[in-house]
Amino acid sequence: MLKKNNKLAWLLLLPGLIIMLGLVFYPIVRTFEFSLYEYNLTKPDSIFFTGFDNYFQVFNDSNFYIALKNTLLMSVFIIIISFFGSIFIALILNQHTKVTPILTAFAILPWTLPPLVNGIIWDFIFYSGYGLINKILIGIGIIDTPILWANQTWTVMLIVAIVVSWRVIPMCAIILLSHLQNIPQTYYEVSQVEGSGMIRTFFDITLPIIKSSLIIILMQITIAALNVFDEIVSLVGFTLGDQTLLIYNYMNLFTYMNFGFGSAITYVIMILSALIGVFYIASMTNQEEVNHG
Repeated sequence: MLKKNNKLAWLLLLPGLIIMLGLVFYPIVRTFEFSLYEYNLTKPDSIFFTGFDNYFQVFNDSNFYIALKNTLLMSVFIIIISFFGSIFIALILNQHTKVTPILTAFAILPWTLPPLVNGIIWDFIFYSGYGLINKILIGIGIIDTPILWANQTWTVMLIVAIVVSWRVIPMCAIILLSHLQNIPQTYYEVSQVEGSGMIRTFFDITLPIIKSSLIIILMQITIAALNVFDEIVSLVGFTLGDQTLLIYNYMNLFTYMNFGFGSAITYVIMILSALIGVFYIASMTNQEEVNHG
């Protein structure tokens, strides 16, 4: 009976496994194969095996380090803004008031926007010439001339981080909210009886219980930060000094048509992402062991 159930289970899993092989594993293997070749579509007659030369070129390319630095800077901004923003929004939505359901519905709206649309909306807000923020600041007399928000790399990365965080925070806040609502109210009642204030209650009761959830949203925020593309394109385009790893990869693959070099960049990004994922999974495992220990 058990063997029959196992066969049935594998039979039911088979369509999904076939799709996964076709859409995930085959492209991964094929991309690695491309990365071992000098493969430029503008020179179809000069495709030849080069081994790991493309990987050495990646690490010897100064533009790679510019893109890596920008990605790290942007990711730090996104993680800080989104992480603390998610906690703040979740705590507000956890207040049991009559308007909480309405606030929750409005809070999740930014998450429903496509990233490109999100970027276009914020481009109108931050645009140096006729942007909404500059118009407001000039209108109330704080500034006389428009501020060039995108005149430095760090300001560009900060603006992109604000835009991405605005989209990411709702999802993370809802995840935290679901865990906050599972905390027994008796814990807070005992804390009030003992005379604990709001801050102490948060650190003594709320934070230890939602630690695993915080690790989950940190992982999601980091993944979102590493996959930012549409917002950057809609806000600043493909400016070399403001490139992130994904933009750098896109330019090599689809502008210069250098599939060999671009595939090597893809694998470098994938390995970096995998290392971050392993770190977060290990952190979650350790946290679960502590909770059950």
